Amino acid sequence: MSNSFLELATQGIQKLTPYQPGKSVDELERELGISNSIKLASNENPLGPSALALSAIEENASSINYYPEGGYALSNKLALLHQVDPANITLGNGSNEILELVTRAFLTPQHSAVFSEYSFAVYPIVVQAVGAKAHVAKALPEDHETMPLGHDPDALLAQVDDSTRIIFIANPNNPTGTWLTPDALENLFSRIAQDVIIVLDLAYTEYMDDDVKPPLSKWLQQFPNLVVTQTFSKVYALAGLRIGYSISNPEIADILNRVRQPFNTNSLAQAAAIASLDDEEHVINSVSINNAGKAYLQHAFSEMGLRYLPTMGNFISVNVEQDGVALYQRLLQQGVIVRPVANYSMPEYLRITIGTQQQNERFIETLRQCL
Repeated sequence: MSNSFLELATQGIQKLTPYQPGKSVDELERELGISNSIKLASNENPLGPSALALSAIEENASSINYYPEGGYALSNKLALLHQVDPANITLGNGSNEILELVTRAFLTPQHSAVFSEYSFAVYPIVVQAVGAKAHVAKALPEDHETMPLGHDPDALLAQVDDSTRIIFIANPNNPTGTWLTPDALENLFSRIAQDVIIVLDLAYTEYMDDDVKPPLSKWLQQFPNLVVTQTFSKVYALAGLRIGYSISNPEIADILNRVRQPFNTNSLAQAAAIASLDDEEHVINSVSINNAGKAYLQHAFSEMGLRYLPTMGNFISVNVEQDGVALYQRLLQQGVIVRPVANYSMPEYLRITIGTQQQNERFIETLRQCL
């Protein structure tokens, strides 16, 4: 008998490296015996959730002895928001689960998925977990005039072949923050065969400028193979509750719901999400603070002579022109948690979540010291 249970696992799992989340404040302070740390590592909203969401959690907390409903109220709320039918909605344990559901539903070891270099780390993880092949498209070069390290539509399309069943496109992309314009995306979609599922990952869409936000209702009618994923983890600040969703044509939604686990979204998350959608002012304030913080960090980086990537997210990636992991470790010693992205083949970059002005100023001051 084998003495390694790993040998009993499927081939895709055997070679899988688990996703590594950002270090938490509690973990850092426990390790180093320090206090007053700040976390700018996981693209969380520094304002926290809406007061309406917190009230909804409190109001529903006494009912957690019951299983959650199937998401009827939230699905209907989202359908009204996006001008679609509730049958177009699939709820997920974060949008991350939707990415996994799509791969489980449409990929086998005989199929492939396409995504760009420097794309979200979960794409290769979920593809490899089902034993499928990953076709990675070259990104735009680092010296590109407008969108360094961004998605290259032609390169993505060139990776599509007869085995391809899914193409993942993050807009804006994490960890680069780069994006494709609506015209560029629509042109790309029009060149993809309808037997390839297009997963448009819009985790950060609320932070985008209005002129580059995608026309979802139009595209969902125009492209029946389109699956749009969104989350309540970012601007709505419900990351700890794990709630997200997808919008797709009813046939695809039905397929996703077949592989979705029962009760995959808990009752408190559903209630908080519904309440969050009613608090438009919270979203406006979150985006406003983010834009001000982004401008502050960009100006500070320019003053320090550091190149940074353009971003439409609530984070920014900066080239520190040295070993990013080593610099990250020095920042940790000072109680500042950011995100090294060497695992994305960006060894000289750090990704910084845009925080409050106080947090941003502390990060820049500490960065100057550590450099």
